[in-house]
Amino acid sequence: MLGEGAFAYDAPGLTPVTSIAEHAETPAETTSSDIAAETDEAGRLFRMCLEGLSPALAQRAEVLEILDGLIAQSDAETAGTAKRLCRELRALEPAVTMIGQVKAGKTSLVNAMVGVPGLLPADVNPWTSVVTSLHVCPQEAELPYVARFSFFEPEDWDRLTRKGGRVGELAGRSGAEEEAEKIRVQIEAMRDKTRRRLGRKFELLLGTSHEYGALSQELIERYVCLGDDFEDEAAGPDSQGRFADITKAADLNISRPDWPMGLCLRDTPGVNDTFMMREQITIGAIRDSRLSVVVLSAHQALSAVDMALIRLISNVRSREVIIFVNRIDELSDPVRQIEEIRESIRETLRAHHGPHESQIVFGSAHWANLALKGDLSVLDDEASEVLLSYAEHVASRVEREFGALELIWWLSGVPSLYAAIWNRVTEGAARERLQSVSRAAMNLATGLSATVSVSPDEAAAACDGEIDISSMEQALGVLEGQVMSELDRALQASLEAAGQRLERAHQSFLERATAALVQHLDCYGEMAPWSYDPAGLRLLLRSGFQVFARQLRGAATASGTAAAEQVSGIYARALDRQAEEFSIQPPVPPRLAPPVLIGQTIALDLKGNWWRRWWSRRRGYERFAPEFHAMIEAETRPIVTALKAAHCEAAALEIRQSLQGFFDDQRAILVNIGLRSRGGGTPAEQSGPSSEALAEAMARLSRFAA
Repeated sequence: MLGEGAFAYDAPGLTPVTSIAEHAETPAETTSSDIAAETDEAGRLFRMCLEGLSPALAQRAEVLEILDGLIAQSDAETAGTAKRLCRELRALEPAVTMIGQVKAGKTSLVNAMVGVPGLLPADVNPWTSVVTSLHVCPQEAELPYVARFSFFEPEDWDRLTRKGGRVGELAGRSGAEEEAEKIRVQIEAMRDKTRRRLGRKFELLLGTSHEYGALSQELIERYVCLGDDFEDEAAGPDSQGRFADITKAADLNISRPDWPMGLCLRDTPGVNDTFMMREQITIGAIRDSRLSVVVLSAHQALSAVDMALIRLISNVRSREVIIFVNRIDELSDPVRQIEEIRESIRETLRAHHGPHESQIVFGSAHWANLALKGDLSVLDDEASEVLLSYAEHVASRVEREFGALELIWWLSGVPSLYAAIWNRVTEGAARERLQSVSRAAMNLATGLSATVSVSPDEAAAACDGEIDISSMEQALGVLEGQVMSELDRALQASLEAAGQRLERAHQSFLERATAALVQHLDCYGEMAPWSYDPAGLRLLLRSGFQVFARQLRGAATASGTAAAEQVSGIYARALDRQAEEFSIQPPVPPRLAPPVLIGQTIALDLKGNWWRRWWSRRRGYERFAPEFHAMIEAETRPIVTALKAAHCEAAALEIRQSLQGFFDDQRAILVNIGLRSRGGGTPAEQSGPSSEALAEAMARLSRFAA
């Protein structure tokens, strides 16, 4: 019997799986029962969250309909390609990273957003740095697992335990011996505790993962939650938090057959972290997502204390950041206070160069979870009065009828948050996927038209009885070599220019910071405190990356356009037609991930006691400047290096792979054309769709390909 607020979940038709970690212990069997049957009321609540998705769904449905038409009328090879495009379109799973302040209620909000109150534990181990990805699955698919928990790689663990993570490295560079010793003692205590808890299998678990075919609250808490007294020798494999210290990521599949599109919600550990490991993991999650939701507490709003948070989101476009102000249920007068909080947030973001134009949504995860449970009895008189007052204010401004629970769900802000998410998905990830699939489908239809638009007599006259696929493939190969070589040269030039630009920015910052220190010493002496704001470095690095991004997109567009135009010419020459009759669509340039790592914490951001002690231990101008220069050089060098590799070089590789994929697709289309021209396939497959049907399909697809 599950306790109140607990749950268990078993994916439909999924056979439970055990650990895939070689030599690791077999995880204990989990509870296997269905999530409590969703009430009609809860179903209505979630339908309110899908209203903003209608445009994207309508567009997807039309493209799928066109592809189904091509599948029905094409040969087996062409139909296989069209089916692959259908799968690509249906497989879209936009990722949203949830980040926020400590105690802002972020995890409770995530639980409400997937409709399972109590799914993720709100109180996590302060050592734990787990990104929990909730994959909302729209169809009853045969999932490989319901839950997967991945452990740190040995090198991740070594960096933490040997060097103390980012803070330990910083303390070592700065000579803050006392801080370094404190960190060493804390980490050794954690490491010893972990070894006692996991025994000899501890090292074997690193770099592996555990997978499960069923899900329960106890299972999740075993990997991501703060446990009880682990010193207890009787603590078994089911102990709460047993694997929490070494768990790096959790992936949970939540099946919602009524959900029309996949969505991934990433609950991050935040950026408040003794060793800055959480900050590094959160940076990675933001980089890999299309959208970030910053969860703030209505009591805290946003202040300079949250500079680590502001620095990260400052490197993401305003349109890709949504701010959710939680816990308005705890305000005494939400109607009046909300506008004050809104202006305070915008002013703080403006003052610190954050995304001040981001949409701000107000709500209450507490209200959302109460609505899902259908139980308002926990509200006392004061809380009920706040809710009623706010309900009257909102209801008077919304032109729709609400039931009691629907109104509370609306007031919770979850429907408004989803509306903002779907709006950005429609403009961003969904549009890009539709564009990419539509262009590929148009090229597929163009290939089909090459065989149906030419009469047998014309083909015989132009090509000695059949289309000369060999010559077309040879011409395509020559073109591919030329275009890819030109692209490689353009990419290399952009990378070299970006490297030089970033290095100049870095060196300029170091020189200016050191000069400012010397000037301070000349004016005030070495006993006066001094600090230096690294915002200038971040601004220069961001600007340098943006220049690179524009150059890269320009190179990708130019190469793709040239390739498409010349492939059209290959078709035209082979069939003795005008190039305009065979319009080939260029590939869609991939999106460049935002350079979030520019916002990571460095020594100059910290104002703690260790920095003052570092200053007080130096004597003599000749020691200050060189040591300061060396320390900040060591602190900021990894940012520049990672910016080059993890962003610039990775983006160039993605663009190259995109264009290579275009040529691979064209080669496959030519193979299909060759089979059809030689009479391959059944008579029905040989006939294929009519020229009129292909023209109509391409005209409809062109609306999404533009």
